[in-house]
Amino acid sequence: MEQLIHTIVGYLWSDTLVYLALGVGIYFTFITRGVQFRYFREMFRVIREKKEDSSGISPRQALFMALAGRIGVGNIAGVALAVGMGGPGAIFWMIIMGFLAGALAFSESTVAQLYKFKEGDQYYGGVHYYIDRGLKLKPFAAIAAVVLIISYTVMMPGIQMNTIATTFKSTFHVPPYISGIVVTVGIGLIIWGGVKSIARAAEKIVPTMSGLYVLATVVLLIAHYDQIPETFVLIVKSAFGMDAVFGAIIGQAVNWGVRRAVFASAAGAGESTFASAAAMTSHPVKQGLIQAFSIFFETALILTSSGLMILITGMYNVTPPGSTSPLVEHVPGVAAGAEWTSMALQTVFHDAGAWLISLAILVFAFTTLMTYYYIAESGIAYFDRQNKYPIFKTIAKIASLTALFLGSISSTETMWALGDITFGSMAYVNLIALILLSKPLLKVLKDYDRQRKAGKDPVFDPREVGIKNATYWEEYADQKKASLITPSIEKSVSVKKNSSRKIA
Repeated sequence: MEQLIHTIVGYLWSDTLVYLALGVGIYFTFITRGVQFRYFREMFRVIREKKEDSSGISPRQALFMALAGRIGVGNIAGVALAVGMGGPGAIFWMIIMGFLAGALAFSESTVAQLYKFKEGDQYYGGVHYYIDRGLKLKPFAAIAAVVLIISYTVMMPGIQMNTIATTFKSTFHVPPYISGIVVTVGIGLIIWGGVKSIARAAEKIVPTMSGLYVLATVVLLIAHYDQIPETFVLIVKSAFGMDAVFGAIIGQAVNWGVRRAVFASAAGAGESTFASAAAMTSHPVKQGLIQAFSIFFETALILTSSGLMILITGMYNVTPPGSTSPLVEHVPGVAAGAEWTSMALQTVFHDAGAWLISLAILVFAFTTLMTYYYIAESGIAYFDRQNKYPIFKTIAKIASLTALFLGSISSTETMWALGDITFGSMAYVNLIALILLSKPLLKVLKDYDRQRKAGKDPVFDPREVGIKNATYWEEYADQKKASLITPSIEKSVSVKKNSSRKIA
């Protein structure tokens, strides 16, 4: 069974997908005129906006909910795995893919907002919704929704749980099944509270732990400041095959750098589209900008921090796939994973470094697990919009929690392979769908550009740009226009009454 899983991973993550992800990232950066760069200041403005009513979640909550999904074990253990397989050059390609992923995150999140719908006081949207409404491919959308439900209830939770369990076993000698029970109960309490409960938890937890992790990196870099120039030279030379030791594995550097960047950021695979669609905003582009910002935050701070820590301290080995002997072996007998980061931190913080990385793993993995269930629920909502059959959500919760516990006692390699299958499958589907939806995306972006140039706070009406099937936004635009007309009428009536009194 494990051999079959790894064979599937090999097919999915061939050079085809790696270069497709890079190519599509370049394509959207070009057609949006570098939206992730030219609207960088605008991102801070829209993040601070408040909700207009009690429905959905705020832009700030959507940001931290997406970050909760993005900042998981892929940013710590995944980075170590990329270096272990592709060498130091993998860090360079992870960063490059991160910048390109900003355009991908913008595009998929804007389109998710465009084709979302409202049910009760919550909003739903995502990959399968824009395949349905934007491309009008209902059978394909239904298949995507089923894959999504299975992926985020059964296949994905195990990676996060497995990393928590192995980290706590090595640091505190806690039996994996104990970690499994504790985390499963904690996640169960939160997901039964619904999407707003998840958003509130993410808003509080993510910025605190991220700040602590980055601060620890800064302290480590200061302590090893003399190694910084040499490390950057090593990264760049390895990325382009110019290093004497790592020059022969440039292909692995690109492959593993892009692969782990897609996994760590989830941009291109559509994972953040569900949190994006859940937000209340006045224009789809605003959520696109917020999600592009989340990529910068995740890549520039968390992902890069992890890579620099292990390289500067020399806490890594490099053994390319298919090779039986390592190219370099700085930490003999220690497999690629969170333990490398832990060992790096211990060079400065000693035993406290192991405690810090264990806490970071717990928090990052825990917040990611919170968002996984919401993504699965979005898939269920596609088939049961009015929640007539709540039993489906109950089954999904039980399946998700069961898979979560099993992840604590399963093989680490198998868990990561299952995650790669999920992201590989979703990336193919989502990247192709986004390319086909380029036209409506650009219409929405040009509408935003036009309104901002006119000095307005953009409000979206799909009919003004010739976009169909965006029914939520048609209703929203009508409500906004009505709210502007009503005060004018009331003011006019008030003026007439005052005039009548003066005449009398």
